[in-house]
Amino acid sequence: MTTHQSSDADLARQPAAYWTGVAYEALIAYTRAQQAEKGYTQPQFWLLRNLSANDISPNGEGMTLPELRKAMTSYIRPEDDLAAEAEVLLERGWLARDAEDRLWLTEDGEQARLDLARNAPAIRAALHEGIADADYVTTVKVLQRLTRNAGGTVA
Repeated sequence: MTTHQSSDADLARQPAAYWTGVAYEALIAYTRAQQAEKGYTQPQFWLLRNLSANDISPNGEGMTLPELRKAMTSYIRPEDDLAAEAEVLLERGWLARDAEDRLWLTEDGEQARLDLARNAPAIRAALHEGIADADYVTTVKVLQRLTRNAGGTVA
């Protein structure tokens, strides 16, 4: 297969939305494949993180599935089934459900969250291979500027 190398001038004319979409799909697919090899899914990890007072949860309080969906609005994918993912975590003993249908992180779940988080540096390293930190920072700044130019907000 022949690989076509575009000139810088050609690249400068290409639509950012196309490349950000291609990158997003590839990065998500890679990350989820790496997590699946370790026996968990990205939504399962997000559930643990969102219920942990030591991570995303502001207070470690239990949450219902609708509350969790709302908390994950900016990154959950349409195909993610939080109810099914939560059931797996309940079966593993990483979550517990109370009488009000709120999910709570168990001690085993907190330990699992810590264990699973240890996979992130290797995933990041593989994705950043051959990319200098300065180039990555420039890329993020350009994406932030494109976002602002399009009327979006940057956290």
